[in-house]
Amino acid sequence: MKIIGIGANLPGLDLAPPRATCGRALGRLEGLGIRIVKRSGWFRSRPVPVSAQPWFVNAVAAVETALGPAALMAALLACEAGLGRLRSAANEARTIDLDIIDYDGRVVAGRGCPRLPHPRLEGRAFVLLPLAEIAPGWRHPVSGAAIVELIAALPEADRGPAAIKAMSDGRGLFGSEWDGGA
Repeated sequence: MKIIGIGANLPGLDLAPPRATCGRALGRLEGLGIRIVKRSGWFRSRPVPVSAQPWFVNAVAAVETALGPAALMAALLACEAGLGRLRSAANEARTIDLDIIDYDGRVVAGRGCPRLPHPRLEGRAFVLLPLAEIAPGWRHPVSGAAIVELIAALPEADRGPAAIKAMSDGRGLFGSEWDGGA
């Protein structure tokens, strides 16, 4: 199973709310040879590391593609660029963020290919909670840990409602899809 992470915490180029930009990203991936098989619900999560940035909208999706890991990452980066993502510093606010979380259980340490699985996925509730929705039997390709074990290992402060919340399918405050965080 190929899993990608989707996230944003800034309005898009057209000032669309983050969840709308994430949805547009998923639509654009279809045109790049990446078929969305299943998507988790949307989650609001505080920035990691904690900062004064706006909260993120996050989800994960299972995808099918003939692209190898390097070509898939290139397609994700092209999609980000097309949606206005600028990269200047690590962990900065962003209009869109797309990552390969897992690629058929492969373990790759780099060298012209993205690191697989994503090197920080086991410490990120905004990846693990959505992943548990779409792949409850998933196991970490390196440690063999089950998704429920990885979630249980997170500090409560990182997986509780002060850090991450499922979003409804309805609209937020003032008719927007984004209600601004806490």
